[in-house]
Amino acid sequence: MLGIFERFKRGLQKTATVVTRHIQAVFKGDRLWTPADFDELEMVLIQADMGVTAASEITRHIRDRYQRGIIHTTDDILRVATEDIQRILEGDGMPAMAWAPQPPTIILLTGVNGSGKTTTAAKLANRWRDEGRQVMLAACDTFRAAAIDQLKVWGARLDVPVIAHHHGADAAAVAFDAATAARQRRADVLLVDTAGRQHTRKTLMDELGKIKRTLEKACPGAPHENWLVVDASIGTNAISQAREFGKIVPVTGLVLTKLDGTGKGGAVVAIRRELGHPVRFVGLGEAQDDLQPFDPTAFAKAIFER
Repeated sequence: MLGIFERFKRGLQKTATVVTRHIQAVFKGDRLWTPADFDELEMVLIQADMGVTAASEITRHIRDRYQRGIIHTTDDILRVATEDIQRILEGDGMPAMAWAPQPPTIILLTGVNGSGKTTTAAKLANRWRDEGRQVMLAACDTFRAAAIDQLKVWGARLDVPVIAHHHGADAAAVAFDAATAARQRRADVLLVDTAGRQHTRKTLMDELGKIKRTLEKACPGAPHENWLVVDASIGTNAISQAREFGKIVPVTGLVLTKLDGTGKGGAVVAIRRELGHPVRFVGLGEAQDDLQPFDPTAFAKAIFER
């Protein structure tokens, strides 16, 4: 069984390789570091999609420490970068997940096409079921028959009830029935899987608002969490997605999928620095247990510690 750090290190291997190799190449040898070296460092961090703001901040801290004679080696740079990223990710503290005072806790999963919402719903259901919670799934992606079938297959595999209607049904009606059923069955958690929608399509975003309002009617206080599921490979483009989705449903957390398949894992840093949204879970691989609760310390060390 892999520990949390080993999981993050394995899942972030591509990002870590890109970043650390560049840093070691730029600052190799026993010589004075130049302004051009620090410009290159900043560019390396930007290319890892940490965002201009965070990359500039980290580079400035490293340059200042070098000029004051505090750091001297590549290992020093990696250590300071680790500390800075951990500080950015922790921010003013990671707010706890809002479990409902009376079950069910209803979590609305949103995001664009292909971000991994359905798989994320299944992996979350698996995690919480293994913790002894009663979990239900709502198949509110009624645009695609395949999406409904996929969630039903996951439900059968995990022995988790799935509330679904036919292809083309009103997604809000599915949400209402699912929330009502979750209350009646005294489920602990209801995960609402929604259709992938481009954040630039007004009609689709309006439907998302309708689902949210319907959940509120069916279960006061719902949805208790609104999680935006983001494909990490799109990097800092996730920031614009989060802003637009947040106009319809206040984003309370993010799930970043496919971190293992990209060298742009630094997007986690950019999102946290620019928007302040807490990252709840990250996808570090294909296996069920590769969806892990986000750990700022493990994340920072996985990228920079060698």
